[in-house]
Amino acid sequence: MKKVILMIAGALGCAAVGGLGAAAVLNSENTVVVSQDSATNIEIPTGDSLMGANQGLNHFTTYTKDSYPDLTYAAENAVKAVVNVEVVMTVKGQQGFDPFLQFFGIPQGYGAPSTREAKAGGSGVIITDDGYIVTNNHVIENATKVKVKLNDGRTFDAEIVGTDPTTDVALLKVDGKKLPFLRFGSSDALRLGEWVLAIGSPFDLQSTITAGIVSAKARNLGAIPSQYSIESFIQTDAAVNPGNSGGALVNTAGELVGINTLIQSQTGSYIGYSFAVPSSIVQKVVMDLKEYGIVQRALLGVQYQEINNDFIEQMGEQTGISEIGGAYVAEVTKDGAAEAAGIKKGDVILSIDGVKIDSSARLSEIIGKHRPNDKVKISVKRGDKVKQIEVTLRNRAGKTEPISKDEVVLAGALGGDFAEVSAKMARQLGIEGGVRVTAVKEGGFLAKARVRPGFVITHINEKAVREVADLDRIGEKITSIDGIYPSTGRSASYSLVE
Repeated sequence: MKKVILMIAGALGCAAVGGLGAAAVLNSENTVVVSQDSATNIEIPTGDSLMGANQGLNHFTTYTKDSYPDLTYAAENAVKAVVNVEVVMTVKGQQGFDPFLQFFGIPQGYGAPSTREAKAGGSGVIITDDGYIVTNNHVIENATKVKVKLNDGRTFDAEIVGTDPTTDVALLKVDGKKLPFLRFGSSDALRLGEWVLAIGSPFDLQSTITAGIVSAKARNLGAIPSQYSIESFIQTDAAVNPGNSGGALVNTAGELVGINTLIQSQTGSYIGYSFAVPSSIVQKVVMDLKEYGIVQRALLGVQYQEINNDFIEQMGEQTGISEIGGAYVAEVTKDGAAEAAGIKKGDVILSIDGVKIDSSARLSEIIGKHRPNDKVKISVKRGDKVKQIEVTLRNRAGKTEPISKDEVVLAGALGGDFAEVSAKMARQLGIEGGVRVTAVKEGGFLAKARVRPGFVITHINEKAVREVADLDRIGEKITSIDGIYPSTGRSASYSLVE
């Protein structure tokens, strides 16, 4: 109603400046009548009549009168279930040079690595009365100890149940009973402009509540550093700052509709935009972590591009696509779900389970809600025809069976960074292909086996490895690695001894 009045005021102002001597009155039919001397009256519908006038225009949504939302119920109840998360981690550094010790001739080992404890913090949300707490992966990553403090002042030591870096979600557990908790609401049902509350501990100010509206849905920011990341953030203008990470985004009913995760800012502090992982994704991740200790990630098995104006400008002529909307299938993964169902390169995915695909984020969110072996119905446009295809989703290894915590994604379990072996190097080494280790990370198989950077992996568990993509197709626990060191030409085999 306010927008209508402002628009009318603007229109009248323009008429007055033009010297038309326009006047406006509100007639008995709740319609603004603009008269210009003896000119024909122009009727502009307002209020209830505006709703009726717009019903014939399909680009307008239906307007229904309602009272302004009361946020106190949601705030006073939801705040009880949001906790402060304190993390202790071990940080490596260099031992400094101390002239006092030098004066007394005490050896120092200048430059030797040293470790110290550091503290960090964030927020979390209690989601069951027996103490399960959801937070962000980046809040508790590399933690050696985690503590949570409730709104009522109680503190608990927390156990890390599981983490999922691809969605930036983690699950904690404390030994408590009859704790206050939040029920999940539907992030799918959120509407643009709907009021929401962000609750957390910004700058260590526990139980801080801010309000805003849903500014956008299904935002993909490229913020999570993973090839398999799922980003379909809820964007709000509720103020979120460092320390809010892992806290609750709730609707006016006090239901959990998202986990506040990041802000977009040049200063590192809030300037108008904040983003939350939608509850539809959080719920699925939590269920997997509780049941398996690891997320059962379902994949469609395609590489795709959002069909937008940029796509049409760059590839429209080549692909014959002239209308925006849907996702273009650029590649189909070998032994993946899409290939098995008959989806082909060049197809356009229009909808999944009846949900229109209007962005790449929407597609990844829909698939991200599922587990391997779930079936989805996909509407695919191929040429001038539209086909309905049922797809049974698979995991990265091309399997439909659940995997255990030990059978983590191979690239992650190895603990390293990898690169393709060039055709020239393969010829020199007399191999058909392989994966070169460019870096070794602590805690992984490579570090435990003392594999050095530069090593070329040719087989894992006696299965051939020809390219980096092969690492994701071996969905089983690592028992052996075979390969060669290019600098010496020496072959080497590594086995896991427990």
